[in-house]
Amino acid sequence: MTKIEEAAAKIAAAGPCAPRLARDPVNQAMVNNWVEAIGDANPVHVDPAVASASVHKGLVAPPAMAQVWTMAGLHVGRAYDDPMGAIMAVLDEAGYTSVVATNSDQTYDRYLRPGERVAATTELLDVAGPKRTALGEGWFVTTRTSWTVDGEPVADMVFRVLKFRPVPAEPAAPVLRPVISRDTEFFWAGLSDGELRIQRWGDTLRHPPGPMPPDGSLEATPDYVVASGRGTVYSYVVHHHPPVPGKRLPFVVALVELEEGVRVMAELLDAAPDEVRVGLPVVAAFVRVDDELTLPAWRVAR
Repeated sequence: MTKIEEAAAKIAAAGPCAPRLARDPVNQAMVNNWVEAIGDANPVHVDPAVASASVHKGLVAPPAMAQVWTMAGLHVGRAYDDPMGAIMAVLDEAGYTSVVATNSDQTYDRYLRPGERVAATTELLDVAGPKRTALGEGWFVTTRTSWTVDGEPVADMVFRVLKFRPVPAEPAAPVLRPVISRDTEFFWAGLSDGELRIQRWGDTLRHPPGPMPPDGSLEATPDYVVASGRGTVYSYVVHHHPPVPGKRLPFVVALVELEEGVRVMAELLDAAPDEVRVGLPVVAAFVRVDDELTLPAWRVAR
């Protein structure tokens, strides 16, 4: 038996933790927020008149809210005898530091009513592993949480998570490389030659390029024009998060309206976020990454 299995057996043998009493009684304000977020339109949860005329003879909380009432909150740690916390600590120490929920089976004994105070206990049922998964090697941890009101069972949940050791990520590429297709290769070839090429179908310019003309004709053949590279900022965003390979945060991505009438998106290189504005004049720039890739960009027209 491994150390993990020994620890799991000891935690399971200790049985359920002490009951944790909900911070607040079942209350209508929380029910109102829940049904609105979930899209539960059952009037017995929110309409006193309808609820009184129903088999419930009054307002009741949605059964699926059972876990809501005993959540400890952001700033309350696990109890000293909580079996989930105990087995998580054992697996963390063994290097299984990541977790993903796999399934949750809930059973409801009866509806809860406003004013009732719920208590919860949790016990460890099983720890199975190590298992090979797509996420990495891990252990399946199964617990049961039971909810009661004054000792009367009201709900039950068997919950399983996978606690796994992540597969090491491959080193990030220096930049995010575009996918180049037959429809876009002329554009990327143009950038390598220092040209901003825009696809043309007859008299119509289009960007991004596409495999068919805007009118849906099957007979037309596209070519391209070389844009002047001059334009103005039509819209922009300042990217703060998440990190992007090869970029220092924050940086500006601008949608530029060219003199030719089309709009092209690329990074604005030489302006701080607070210097950018809609209508700012810019010119095309070409960022050479390597022999195979040049990226479009903008610089402020000085």
